[in-house]
Amino acid sequence: MKVVVLGAGVVGVTTAYYASLAGHDVTVIDRHPGPALETSFANAGEISPGYAAPWAAPGIPAKALKWLLMEHAPLVVQPRFDPSMISWSLRMVRNCTPQRYAINKARMVRLSTYSRAMLQDLRETEAIEYDHRTLGTLQLFRTQAQLDSAETDIGILKGEGVHFELLDAEGCRRVEPGLRKAQAPIMGGLRLPGDETGDCFKFTQALAKIAEGHGVHFMWNTPIEKLARQGNRVSARAGGKSIDADAFVLACGSWSPVLARPLGLRLPVYPVKGYSITVPVSDDQSAPQSTLLDETYKVAITRLGDRIRVGGMAELAGFDRSLNPRRQKTLEHSLYSLFPAAADSAERSFWSGFRPMTPDGTPLVGKTGFDNLYLNTGHGTLGWTMSCGSARVVADLISGQTPDIRADDLGLDR
Repeated sequence: MKVVVLGAGVVGVTTAYYASLAGHDVTVIDRHPGPALETSFANAGEISPGYAAPWAAPGIPAKALKWLLMEHAPLVVQPRFDPSMISWSLRMVRNCTPQRYAINKARMVRLSTYSRAMLQDLRETEAIEYDHRTLGTLQLFRTQAQLDSAETDIGILKGEGVHFELLDAEGCRRVEPGLRKAQAPIMGGLRLPGDETGDCFKFTQALAKIAEGHGVHFMWNTPIEKLARQGNRVSARAGGKSIDADAFVLACGSWSPVLARPLGLRLPVYPVKGYSITVPVSDDQSAPQSTLLDETYKVAITRLGDRIRVGGMAELAGFDRSLNPRRQKTLEHSLYSLFPAAADSAERSFWSGFRPMTPDGTPLVGKTGFDNLYLNTGHGTLGWTMSCGSARVVADLISGQTPDIRADDLGLDR
């Protein structure tokens, strides 16, 4: 079969890789000169199946109002009339019930856990290097209320069979010795020892070369202009040319709804802007050893070789690409209040990207009503975590195979 993957971020490239392994003739189209130059470029670097959870959770609407008033706010809403943002936000609020949260988190953990297994197999098979570490993830609680609220997630982790450790303050310092110099209060933490870290950009770049070696054709510098319907099938126009395929996979992240809309498909995906900084490590023992999730500011602090990646926050501002220095200060505050001696250099790489978020947190993975169109988009903050698993699911569906995990609740019709 001729398979065309639209988008060359980590989700698109992994989809191309698995589709090629399944024996298909695969082409990837992207407007950039190479892979992983959008949201996959400088994300937080965490591969955390156990922390795969929807932002739509009980109590979030009340917390959101509080966050808007914080100096270092995890959530920022730019005042603007944006019907898409309003519609998406209302759908998100409707998912903030205990019942929907449990359902959404369970299926996200299922897909993420499967994805980690696929990544581990790929890493062994292809001997791919991307500054990865397998030292787990620590969710750090600065307050007793945060520690107490972890009981809900612990119940879900138990139900999914995910190994975890509930740590006191000293336990947190044991797994992350750099916290001994922290200037912030530490009440405890929830650790998932099976989680991993790695540079998503390095991984995607390396995998694209491997996929090319398997026969995948990449069309770089080729804007995807539109998708058109022809009966119950679709065709694409890219780089001024009409393209047909036995299967198209829409993996364009936050831009997927724009391409799908002319087909009559309303994808509930909104571009939630996130930020990151990357700083060089100055003292190994004072720096994080793996990934730490700062629950107060919703910021991830990740060790990537001789660098530290600090990423997080959610800004609802459409496709505004501007870099707000206040967001950089928030990321720096989170890092240096916990690891004050980790990096003493003034060197900073400040970046922002658009996370393709669905209201319920679960990505859109699978078939559509069109015979030759599949979705692999809407992964939000978890594109790196879920990439290999969702790509394998889509490759199996294209091949007429039953996926290894339940996937009927991952599609657009859920």
